[in-house]
Amino acid sequence: MEKIAMLGGGSWATALTKILAENGARVGWWMRSKDDVQHLLRTRHNPRYLSSVAHDLSRVYPTTDLDDAVDGADWLVLAVPAAFVQGTLDKLDRDALKHKRIVSAIKGMIPGRNVLVTDYVAERFRLPHARVGVVAGPCHAEEVALEKQSYLTIGSPDPELAEDFCRLLRNRYVKANPAPDLDGIEYCAVMKNIIALTCGIAHGLGYGDNFQAVLVSNAVQEIRRFVHALNPQPRDLSGSAYLGDLLVTAYSQFSRNRTFGNMVGRGYSVKSAQMEMNMVAEGYYAVKSIYELNRRLQVPMPITSAAYHVLYEKISPAIEIELLREKLR
Repeated sequence: MEKIAMLGGGSWATALTKILAENGARVGWWMRSKDDVQHLLRTRHNPRYLSSVAHDLSRVYPTTDLDDAVDGADWLVLAVPAAFVQGTLDKLDRDALKHKRIVSAIKGMIPGRNVLVTDYVAERFRLPHARVGVVAGPCHAEEVALEKQSYLTIGSPDPELAEDFCRLLRNRYVKANPAPDLDGIEYCAVMKNIIALTCGIAHGLGYGDNFQAVLVSNAVQEIRRFVHALNPQPRDLSGSAYLGDLLVTAYSQFSRNRTFGNMVGRGYSVKSAQMEMNMVAEGYYAVKSIYELNRRLQVPMPITSAAYHVLYEKISPAIEIELLREKLR
């Protein structure tokens, strides 16, 4: 029986815990909220996210004790918001992950440091990159809960790690495939949230499907330019781990980044949109990280720049999207 330490109490952590436990793994599930852990132990349901999912408590062990969840685990799966990764992992001893394999299910970057989650983990715990991987979609947690057909890609420079984690995930409604492009997949996962957020802003302003199609097609080019500048290597961005993840996040009703952007486009302030959603939209933090990284690279990134101007410089969404409209082709 594989032993998994799952860090995070949100919808993606809940969905992954469901898959892993149903496939026979033992999951030590760390959550910050004592009330949520007690509710899970009483009812088998996460009270906040995907509450329809019933967890098998003979394989799922909710806890607020981080060391208890991590000790003895073969794998560590990170599913906390990127903004909380450093504060969470810094509580662990630097040797705590010495003999574990790490998979990030986070679609964001470490705010302030502007580094990928896998890069931070490798540096913080002195791990080779062959010991880390990343989960990419297209795959919404809500559809996993409904057991709708879903596809995942596990990116890692170690093909054995990627394939081993794929085996832990595969079932009748989840297909999982390995891929070697860790950095490309992770950067694309970060940037697709920025694009979805911008799509949401445009939708909130009343722009239609025609505009969004052009916005997304231009976004693919923007992502290609940026990722190639950071990590040049042959990669097919039309693959499901890249374009597929972008499309589902940009168009889906379940996309929290699109929802957040839509609220901003309709006139909500950033703070009020965050409070009403009661969920973290990773794209908000990702915009700042990618924008600041690009100050050095100077890659043409009109979509990311537009989102940054709206969210961080408080420029009117209507004005900024009108300016962006003139730059798209």
